[in-house]
Amino acid sequence: MKTPRDILFTHHQAAEPKLDAIRREVVRELNDQGTKKQSLPTAVVASFLGCSNKLWQELVWPCRRTWTGLAAVWILIFIINVSQHDGSTTGNTKSPSSPEMMMTLRDQQKLLIELLADRSFVADAEWPRIYLPKPRTETFELLTV
Repeated sequence: MKTPRDILFTHHQAAEPKLDAIRREVVRELNDQGTKKQSLPTAVVASFLGCSNKLWQELVWPCRRTWTGLAAVWILIFIINVSQHDGSTTGNTKSPSSPEMMMTLRDQQKLLIELLADRSFVADAEWPRIYLPKPRTETFELLTV
């Protein structure tokens, strides 16, 4: 008794030469020099798409659960950030500094210096002065005179 595999094999064996002829024709067309030539932009796009496909298969697809988890965390962070966003912009505006406020700030700075200062030197030392160099043209004129 013949198995179903043997029956199908004998039934389709007559189509094998026709399929071989079609296969040879397609391979001959693909190997034709006219179809092998590609323009530079087409070659660049093809290599880019091949590279992105390979990147997808090697980096993203094996770790798809990890990437999905990271995406979910970022979406959650974005939602929390948007929900905590306040419409008021009072903290962003710069208020004009009044002389009283500046005086208070200086007093607080002196108090902080006194609390953190080393007791081996004077606490009321002057702030270091910033050296502002003169323009080079003036120093050049002084050297030539």
